Amino acid sequence: MSKHQSFIQPLLKSWQTLTALMVVGVIALSSGAGKSIYTSLFSIQPAYAQRITPSDVWQLVYQQLPDFPRENKYISKENGKVAENSTLANRLIRYHIYTKGRAPVYRLDWKLTLADYLGANEIMYDTTYPGYDSLRENPMEGDRKAITRLTRSQRDALVQVLVNIFNPTSQNTLSPKPNTAPNPSRSTTPQPSQRGGAELLR
Repeated sequence: MSKHQSFIQPLLKSWQTLTALMVVGVIALSSGAGKSIYTSLFSIQPAYAQRITPSDVWQLVYQQLPDFPRENKYISKENGKVAENSTLANRLIRYHIYTKGRAPVYRLDWKLTLADYLGANEIMYDTTYPGYDSLRENPMEGDRKAITRLTRSQRDALVQVLVNIFNPTSQNTLSPKPNTAPNPSRSTTPQPSQRGGAELLR
């Protein structure tokens, strides 16, 4: 029995050592890379997903911008009635998030989307535009004309409202900027330059 014990004891120690190493490895993974994966998947993604609700967001847009064009006179293919909920804001948000896959929390991404409507960025295709398959008339051209008719200040206000809705914390970081701009006589010189065509994307 003593021979067997002397043979088995080293094996038990080696198994214990291997088990301890495996436990340490699991702990290291769960607190290191695993933790970063957990936070990215379970904290960031749900927060992002909760905000992607165009059916609710477009109503908030009109609450804050009641003069924003609705463009909701198109006829539904399904029931032949006016699709009142298919508004310009609704389609713009769906185009931005689902068609182009752009983040809804950044001003630059929204400006790129508006630039699409203005013909100054990426090409828009009628076969992928929201409403092309549910409305009798594709609303893309009408929506582009409506965006073109907006003034620069109206487009800026739209961008700010959309960012504030999807990312409420941005209100504390982005909105004070216009108020903190210098007010001396120099403030009159940048204003004419803002009217140029090259400034449409800002």
